[in-house]
Amino acid sequence: MPVCEVCHHHCNLNEGSLGLCRARICKGGVIHCANYGFITSIALDPIEKKPLNRFHPGSNIMSVGSYGCNLRCPFCQNHSISYGYDMLPPRPDIPLRYGTPSELVSLALSCTDSGNIGIAFTYNEPLVGYEFVRDTAKLAHESGLLNVLVSNGNASEAVCDELLPHIDAMNIDLKGFTDDYYEKILKGNRQMVMNFIEKSVPACHLELTTLIVPGFNDTDEEIDSLSFWISELDSGKGAAIPLHISRFFPRFHLTDRAATDIDLIYHLADVARKNLKYVYTGNC
Repeated sequence: MPVCEVCHHHCNLNEGSLGLCRARICKGGVIHCANYGFITSIALDPIEKKPLNRFHPGSNIMSVGSYGCNLRCPFCQNHSISYGYDMLPPRPDIPLRYGTPSELVSLALSCTDSGNIGIAFTYNEPLVGYEFVRDTAKLAHESGLLNVLVSNGNASEAVCDELLPHIDAMNIDLKGFTDDYYEKILKGNRQMVMNFIEKSVPACHLELTTLIVPGFNDTDEEIDSLSFWISELDSGKGAAIPLHISRFFPRFHLTDRAATDIDLIYHLADVARKNLKYVYTGNC
């Protein structure tokens, strides 16, 4: 039985079955990208919305999303496309279009007069369909466009190696700094994310985001440990990696708690600033 090697789940897939991410399928005894070219979301966004505050500030970028995700965050804002698919496309209640890499690059080029600098792979988890990201990003570079990846970073080093030569900037969610939170709540793997971040630091512009969820990852001790680890990356150069401390709002399955207190967000940002040069607050 073929095993998917994209992430820590290592899904064993029977012929025709989908992985946990709902975006990878076994066909002919080989694991394929089921969501290749399928687009659920597309918009021209300010680069700061990714969020990337120190990469071509003031510019726009064409943001593109597909479907599927290998985490199960109970507060996911994009849950309908991240893991709402229980079948192969098309699903009638979610608009879906198909686009080839060349078509997507042509569309991005047509937006350059509106300040577009490239393509951002975002909204769902792009790593579960890394083949489409890779193929599109290659063509984008050949056309003089920049490529941005907005990701949970929960993928193997092999996937990272496939993509890094074609990515100019990333924002990776470092969702917390305990294995308990990652494994029990998010169904992720913290060490895999940390490895992905470590490999990405010298390869492209990198910013990180931590969503502060009350009761899960909101202590001074955790944010101090998280920010200190970042600061030590790349022989201490990590202190210049921007960190976005973001405010949680009740969403999806996690509606049993209030939005994160704004004062706590500002306080935790100050905690992180003891270790990092650039700390930003979001959703406040």
